[in-house]
Amino acid sequence: MSKRGEKPHLSLSKILQMNLGFLGLQFSFGLQQGNMAPIYSYLGADEASLPILQLAGPITGLVVQPIIGAMSDRTNSKWGRRTPYFIIGAILCSIGLLFMPLSQSILMAASLLWILDAGNNITMEPYRAYVSDRLNENQHNVGFLTQSAFTGLAQCLALGTPALLVGLFGMNKDAIGANNIPDTVYIVFTVGAVLSLSTILWSVIRVPELPLTEIQKAEIAAQPKTASATFREIGSAIREMPTPMRKLGVMMLFQWYAMGIYWTYVTYSIARSVYNTTEPVSDGFRSAVLTNGTMAAFYNAVAFVSALLMMPLIRKIGARKVHAFALVSGGLGMMAIPYMTETAMLFPAAIGVGICWGSIMGTPYVMLASCIPPRRTGVYMGIFNMMIVIPMLLNAATFPFYYGPWLGGDARNALVLAGILLICAAMAVLRVKDSELGAA
Repeated sequence: MSKRGEKPHLSLSKILQMNLGFLGLQFSFGLQQGNMAPIYSYLGADEASLPILQLAGPITGLVVQPIIGAMSDRTNSKWGRRTPYFIIGAILCSIGLLFMPLSQSILMAASLLWILDAGNNITMEPYRAYVSDRLNENQHNVGFLTQSAFTGLAQCLALGTPALLVGLFGMNKDAIGANNIPDTVYIVFTVGAVLSLSTILWSVIRVPELPLTEIQKAEIAAQPKTASATFREIGSAIREMPTPMRKLGVMMLFQWYAMGIYWTYVTYSIARSVYNTTEPVSDGFRSAVLTNGTMAAFYNAVAFVSALLMMPLIRKIGARKVHAFALVSGGLGMMAIPYMTETAMLFPAAIGVGICWGSIMGTPYVMLASCIPPRRTGVYMGIFNMMIVIPMLLNAATFPFYYGPWLGGDARNALVLAGILLICAAMAVLRVKDSELGAA
């Protein structure tokens, strides 16, 4: 691989193709966000236990991402440095998606979620490093925000397809299998399994990794490959973490705790405020699931557009100010949703959530890439993603204890709390100085 400053400048078409795999990856995440809580409810889970049942994502991310990051930094194979992890992860993800709608019990669904999240996490971290590896620093902005735009597009498709199957193709939303899971879920998860693998393959074939230089090959060959060496490298990287990255960690704590609450409870909030129901097997709840899917598709379309608009804005005023504005927009949107009593009223509130989501999936990585050493790109991307999963683990560990006593067991109050936490995240990111982020 060439040194920084010597990489070929890529056209927008090539950057889009190298990030196409993110479309399949985020389609999978969109399916999880929109369907896992309802799937657990269809199988008999109660609301307070939902964060615990969704522990697969945070725990696999906590364990897998920094390890894969450190390993990929030290990988020199005939297929590339990051590519082997892309392919393995995509295969596992596809398996999890194919079998999830066939779950016959909460245990089976939770087990498949572990496989699905392992695949997603094995792919995710090297994909972030791939952008940093492949692009010059002056193209990081476009590279990471293109990933963010694909996140919005993919999740728009993932979350909106069930409503399209019902509204456009005439499927019966009440048609369910013996396990109470709607037929629409079977179809969309199958589509996700195909996209997960096919888009990753397209990216790595059309825009392969840059070859390592002889110096880099020698450096990798000299590094120990044992498990203990990998863990030592992770520990060393944490101890030597750049100061701005530590500050970004505070922002990530508030940001991702809030997102964990939102994804788990937004359907339940809509069920109460719009459909006046708390019963998971009711027609009203199934309508709430579809409404949330449509709303989520809408805010992800907003995220797609806003991510593209953020590219010139970041160059003009800086990443941290853009991200702070986006977080405040998301916070206000989340706080408004519980007070919307008609379906149409949800969508204006969702605009703020979309702006926020469009920034979350790209802007923090623009800031991060400008303050970490290139030789540790993989491990620091993995550690940064630990800052996603630790807040979600905290959410799972703490939320069941105060959901009833403090929030009245009402999902609408949970969304208001999520909005407040996003505003706290905005204040945290403003603590990072522009001078600490270089060009970001």
